[in-house]
Amino acid sequence: MSDILADLFLFSGKTVVLVMAIGALALFFAALSLKQRVSRQNIEVECLNDKWMGYENILGSLTAAAPSQKKVEAKKRKAKLKAQKKDPTDRPRVYVLEFKGDLRASGLQHLREEVTATISVARPGRDEVVVLLESPGGMVHAYGLAAAQLARFREAGLKLTVCVDKIAASGGYMMAATADHIVAAPFAVLGSIGVLAQIPNLHRLLKKHDVDYEEITAGEYKRTISILGEITPQGRKKFGEQIEDTHSLFKSFVQTYRPQVDLEKVATGEHWFGQRAIDLRLVDELKTSDEFLFSLRDSKRIYRLSIEAKKKLAEKLSEIVALSAQKLIDLGFRTGADPRF
Repeated sequence: MSDILADLFLFSGKTVVLVMAIGALALFFAALSLKQRVSRQNIEVECLNDKWMGYENILGSLTAAAPSQKKVEAKKRKAKLKAQKKDPTDRPRVYVLEFKGDLRASGLQHLREEVTATISVARPGRDEVVVLLESPGGMVHAYGLAAAQLARFREAGLKLTVCVDKIAASGGYMMAATADHIVAAPFAVLGSIGVLAQIPNLHRLLKKHDVDYEEITAGEYKRTISILGEITPQGRKKFGEQIEDTHSLFKSFVQTYRPQVDLEKVATGEHWFGQRAIDLRLVDELKTSDEFLFSLRDSKRIYRLSIEAKKKLAEKLSEIVALSAQKLIDLGFRTGADPRF
């Protein structure tokens, strides 16, 4: 047993050294890039109407049977394109944003910029926003902020539609709940309105091998449970109360934006596919995001918007190293005391 314990501590020590080395390398590249950093934004805007019309022009010309038929089809397409582009500034606009979430909602910074940019140009009561959302949920504070960002659209008087093709669970569903209209693919995963916290405890193992561990805190509940310290009944009870309170806040948030949902049925931590979720009023319509957007093409101008900071080589290298280090940390501490949606 002592050999196993020794191997365990040796492995832990190597892991810590590796993470520290990667972190130091990341800091080095970050410091290098900060010396030459200039504030720049890479804004990409794509008109989906023009993109789809391009498909129609190419395929139409290739599939027309006779030369005369090709001319007829070409005239029709030109007339249609002319009609679509007539007074484009007067037509309602749809701004399409995309958010793919991970444990830490690392795409949040881009989302914040995109929300602000969209609100600055969209016309309340006339234009609308569609968010293509994919997320299994993650840390409470990160997804709480992400949901608050989407709620800004409604506060600005813009209709918000969230499309879910694959998954919007837990914190992901919290984001989706802010929408006026939720569209989901038939087998998209939705729900999981619950809170999770897991933590391994090595206190008895350390005690068995006469390893002392001390944790000095100020404040009765500064640390309720930890990996190495003893978990007391009082600490366990308090931590449970904190989890329940977080769940209560989650339910209250969903109820605010989707009062039609019966929380007694859905706030159990379970998830459902789109075909079942619509019966529970977790979603409003069954349709893929492609089908939904394509259905708007004749009446509205649809723009896909994305904003990313332009990065130099040193910045890209530092980001790769930092992401690698973060993945190692997430892998080692995925079962942590911080509650997650």
